[in-house]
Amino acid sequence: MVVEVIMPKLGQTMEEGTILEWYKKEGDTVRKGDPLFQLESDKAALDVESPGRGVLRRILYDAGTKLPVLTVVALIAGPDEDISGYVPGAPAGAPVAGRVPIEEEREPSAEGAAPATAPARIFASPRARRRAKEEGIDLADVTGSGPSGRIEEKDVIAWLEAQPKATPVARKMAAEAGLDLATIQGTGVSGRITQEDVQRALQARERPAIAPVPEPAVAAPAPAVAPAPVPLTGLRGIIARRMAESHQTTAPVTLTMEVDATAFVALREQLKAALADELGFNIGYNDLLVKVCARALRDIPYMNARLVQESGHAEIRQLEEVHIGVAVDTPRGLLVPVIRNADTRSLKEVARDLRELVARARDGKSLPDDLTGGHLTITNLGMFEIDAFTPIINLPEVAILGVGRIAQRPAVVNGQLCIRSLMWLSLTFDHRLVDGAPAARFLQRIKQYVEQPYLLLA
Repeated sequence: MVVEVIMPKLGQTMEEGTILEWYKKEGDTVRKGDPLFQLESDKAALDVESPGRGVLRRILYDAGTKLPVLTVVALIAGPDEDISGYVPGAPAGAPVAGRVPIEEEREPSAEGAAPATAPARIFASPRARRRAKEEGIDLADVTGSGPSGRIEEKDVIAWLEAQPKATPVARKMAAEAGLDLATIQGTGVSGRITQEDVQRALQARERPAIAPVPEPAVAAPAPAVAPAPVPLTGLRGIIARRMAESHQTTAPVTLTMEVDATAFVALREQLKAALADELGFNIGYNDLLVKVCARALRDIPYMNARLVQESGHAEIRQLEEVHIGVAVDTPRGLLVPVIRNADTRSLKEVARDLRELVARARDGKSLPDDLTGGHLTITNLGMFEIDAFTPIINLPEVAILGVGRIAQRPAVVNGQLCIRSLMWLSLTFDHRLVDGAPAARFLQRIKQYVEQPYLLLA
């Protein structure tokens, strides 16, 4: 029985996906649940598992192909099953350009010999591949400890620790030249092998055994190795396109406000002490800010809205639910996991959900629904000692809240000079939907809840 492998629809808004890499090759035996290929949607890279057992008889699309969801991408069947007349199904109206016809068999060689064996595919997690690329490591040299020998990031780290210390550029140069790093004396920090050390070793290897004494000359400096260009594709390309779209289509205005966060800091310290044992982690400022922003959206509903354009006319439509996004810096780029119904969830529920969403985002395992549907985004750069900034609206939302660092500074309270914990808030809003004064009232309400967090209980 032929089993079709399809491009899965991983969320309500997902319409297409890109095959990043095939883990199996044609002729491989697969079991149900084995990872077959890596898929990239708008904001997530995920492994797609085999829907059945048998032999991977046909791969219909190569890595790098972008396809509509529900398109058949491969066929699994018995090793001797005749599939020459099988025509895989496709979604209605889906383009089929580039599909390899099932009737086309590979031409045998003139001598009838078997075709050359394709190089074995290496099973590795996205984080392991990223770390290996950063360090200039060939994954073929690394032994995997994961399921079915899959290489995990810890395997790459263990391999690195067992090797002589070297910069990524030096490691790559040595690998390409066939040099053993163990034979090179490093002159970098803590004996680390540098690019210059590898170049000297190459020059020594190429020097003839008996060479005439050259005239003294000043050696020309080694040419600088230009960093490899980063293609504006995948998630990086999506981020670039959406940032440009937001800047070009909205009428952004940014309001900034200094906030006395002394009581906010004290509340967080009290919650850390009270909930750490139960939660297994410390409550963070972002957890509290999600609740603050959710309450502010309930209080001021005109900020919880969308610009909807249908049938040639546009209208501002207020939203019933309150979903808050939190911008997260990941190795693949900026992602915004969304806490749904944040206004009705307890602080403990928000904190648990946020950590699960952030962990999936940083591991490249987010589902599309994790990253869509936000009504307001919080972006916090306080950990980088940033005070105020102008964030870009995350379309189709009305506004985004930028959060700066909390720092102790002199302030006047009740006519007295004292030291307080102060921070800056930056609200960028779309002036097409909201005027300046209403947006200022919204930011003022957030300030009120930060300075007097007990009002969240009122």
